[in-house]
Amino acid sequence: MAAIKYQSLVKELLSLAEIEINGSKPWDIQVHDERFYKRVITEVELGLGESYMDGWWEVEKLDEMIYRIVRADLQKKAKRNLKIALRLAGFYLFNMQSRHRAFIIGERHYDLGNDLFQNMLDKRMNYSCAYWKNADNLDEAQENKLDLICKKLYLKTGMRVLDIGCGWGAFGKYAAEKYGVEVVGITVSKEQVILGKELCRGLPVELHLQDYHDVDEKFDRIVSVGMIEHVGYKNYRTYFKVAERNLKDDGLFLLHTIGEVRSTKSTDAWTHKYIFPNGMLPSIAQLAKAVENLFVIEDLHNFGADYDKTLMAWFNNFNSNWDKIKNKYSERFYRMWKYFLLSCAGAFRARNKNQLWQIVLSKRGIPGGYFSIR
Repeated sequence: MAAIKYQSLVKELLSLAEIEINGSKPWDIQVHDERFYKRVITEVELGLGESYMDGWWEVEKLDEMIYRIVRADLQKKAKRNLKIALRLAGFYLFNMQSRHRAFIIGERHYDLGNDLFQNMLDKRMNYSCAYWKNADNLDEAQENKLDLICKKLYLKTGMRVLDIGCGWGAFGKYAAEKYGVEVVGITVSKEQVILGKELCRGLPVELHLQDYHDVDEKFDRIVSVGMIEHVGYKNYRTYFKVAERNLKDDGLFLLHTIGEVRSTKSTDAWTHKYIFPNGMLPSIAQLAKAVENLFVIEDLHNFGADYDKTLMAWFNNFNSNWDKIKNKYSERFYRMWKYFLLSCAGAFRARNKNQLWQIVLSKRGIPGGYFSIR
């Protein structure tokens, strides 16, 4: 009887998103294990993701399925149980992104293997949203994004730029080559530093394995692309104080970040467990409060729809190159990574949850105003 109840609840919920169990549409779920129903009802996002990793269900268009779930706001309708609440309680009770925990994300995500990211990303190794305006492919879209950042920062030859969360040095390499600036990049990933130094060899680009708290020198410009998602709401104010301390009085700071339309204090349980431990997405309200009396918001640009295209391009690269790296990773990892990329694409496609913002900040306001670039 209980099994029938769980199945009925799942069918009822999914019907609100126009998704059928064992239906014929590309976004309909094909259930291979009846335990799927109880797992989804009792563990919500974690149960949905883990049961996919375990092969309990399949769907032709995973991105389209997630798009419909997010667009219909099914997350709100599926109540969390006590077990899940306890699993995420650390975000509320403790500082999950404190200084002594800073390197966890590097070890568990960015150090998975440079070969994984080389076979997924563009040729410059950008692991953040591309800018698809006037671009025909991922390489062009990522160069567009890098150039957009450089133009928004009004880079000039000889400037020194701090890149907080530099990845493999994609921005530093581009800015040094095209705009003649010096770049100091910091990351908490050992693997990113190793490969990044090789990619930036011969250029005035320094990459350091370093936490953002420990930077203490003045820069003409600061950029941070896809890093504040690991900072945590308890630390936003500290993060911006560090940036303010290290930016010259007439400098500019560009923040590129994924964001949530609602203020939250945790990520979902599946993402926390398998992809971005201790991560969370800021809201505009949280960011605005954190920069108060530290920075003037000069410009805010939302191009979240471009992340859908970016994630689909990453998945196509990952999927087509899987045979090159599958000896190092398991089939369950393949399903996990596929679920990660395609579910994120669907969430950005829905437009009512995840966003992508580029925010330009100054310390005292730009005399005469800031000219916005798109």
